[in-house]
Amino acid sequence: MPENNSLANKRIAKNTVLLYMRMLLLLAISLYTSRIVLNTLGVTDYGIYNVVGGVITILGFVTGSLGGATSRYITTALGKGDKHALLKLFSSILFIHYFAGAIIFVLSETVGLWFVLTQLNIPNGRMPAAMWVYQLSILAAIVNMISIPYNAVIIAHEKMSAFAYISLLDATLKLLIAFLLQISPTDKLILYSVLILLVQLLDRLLYYFYCQKHFEETRTKAKYNKELFREISAYAGWTITGELSVVGYTQGLNVLLNIFFNPAVNAARGIAVQIQGICSQFSTNFEMALNPQITKNYAQGNFERMHHLIIHGSKFSYYIFFFILLPLTLEAPFVLKIWLGEVPPYSVIFLRLTLVIGILFTLKNFIIVAVHATGTIKRFQIIETSMLLSIVPIAYIGLKYFHFAPESVFIVHIAVEIVTQLVRLMIVLPMIGMSMLVYMKKVVLPLVVVTIIAPVLPTVLYMYLGNAVVNFFVVCLAAVVSSCLTIYYIGCTGQERSFINAQLASVASKFNISFKK
Repeated sequence: MPENNSLANKRIAKNTVLLYMRMLLLLAISLYTSRIVLNTLGVTDYGIYNVVGGVITILGFVTGSLGGATSRYITTALGKGDKHALLKLFSSILFIHYFAGAIIFVLSETVGLWFVLTQLNIPNGRMPAAMWVYQLSILAAIVNMISIPYNAVIIAHEKMSAFAYISLLDATLKLLIAFLLQISPTDKLILYSVLILLVQLLDRLLYYFYCQKHFEETRTKAKYNKELFREISAYAGWTITGELSVVGYTQGLNVLLNIFFNPAVNAARGIAVQIQGICSQFSTNFEMALNPQITKNYAQGNFERMHHLIIHGSKFSYYIFFFILLPLTLEAPFVLKIWLGEVPPYSVIFLRLTLVIGILFTLKNFIIVAVHATGTIKRFQIIETSMLLSIVPIAYIGLKYFHFAPESVFIVHIAVEIVTQLVRLMIVLPMIGMSMLVYMKKVVLPLVVVTIIAPVLPTVLYMYLGNAVVNFFVVCLAAVVSSCLTIYYIGCTGQERSFINAQLASVASKFNISFKK
């Protein structure tokens, strides 16, 4: 039976809180760890790690597509409540992922190996270390592949506490790795790759044992089922095109920067992307808590509830990211200087542009979840993939024939992403019975107004104040206050303000805080 909306809302709120508690701890650990790793490896080796590992990401594009297909099928089966079908489905999914792992291995040791040896710009004397990074990255990609079904089950069951605890352990171990690098007499790039792989193996085992204990459907072996293999593979085959586009433009741009410039530029991009990834997790945690509900409500035919989740989820996911983006974008030079000490060239402009890309991503997530819930994705994937893959050739033309600066590749990405999002809406909204006018009025319009008004005060202060520490805090405080007030009074409806007030009152009551005299 369809779940009571009130209970669903409470679980979404609980899962979001758990994920944010995890995120705050991870943020502090990750930022400190990254600084140590960059300083210990050096800009060149850090750039090598990013670009060589990125080749595996390109070849492992099938990973993301299978992840999306797996989540969709498992969540839909849970929404329908068919336990027998769920058990049969999971065993087939396991087989598919083992098969995909074998494909990644073959591609990596042939096409990928040729590309690393002949096309990448690796400094003299560092090719042996780069080969270690490459081979260990292959193993890490395979481990990640066979972990996907278990992670998908956890998300579908909305048991986010598992992610909170295991990812916290993961971050702590990576912090220990950073300290070990400082005292190790061996090649630090090779050691770093080995230790990161070991952490991933441990994560894989922990997720496996957690699922074995809590979810009955995971207590099975991989089995070949011809019907399900064909159905899921066909579905994943179309999602592969979407993942290929994402991997293609992200790692494709990384390779372009390496070919036209040097590993130091890759290091700057790696820093920017890492910070963007950390910031994105604040909105991703919120999205992760809502995604299963969108798919389940579609499976149950509750389209009104689905529309409600998409509209409000899109708005608040954007607001969450914007809340972080505004002060970080303004004070990027100061933040990078404090964090890294020595800031690689282009890091500031790369960071600002990747944050813009990150906030655009918050708008596409729920639309993509919605189209995957329908199961009709062929036309959507062909059009989206074609548009996103155009990023790399456009950037290549700019770099090759017009000698554009490195940051131009991010500007191209932003422009193409905006156009692609408009096309996504034109395709998906009619499929789920939502009006484009309603979406524009309830989602896009308030976001545009907030984005224009909120930065005015902090930007003026940033332009006229110096670089002293006290001015940094003044600008950040102004950004936070301006964002909160603009979002609350202009970006939210009366119903949304009432919901926010209720949640704040609930939190206050738990801590015995009273706002009454």
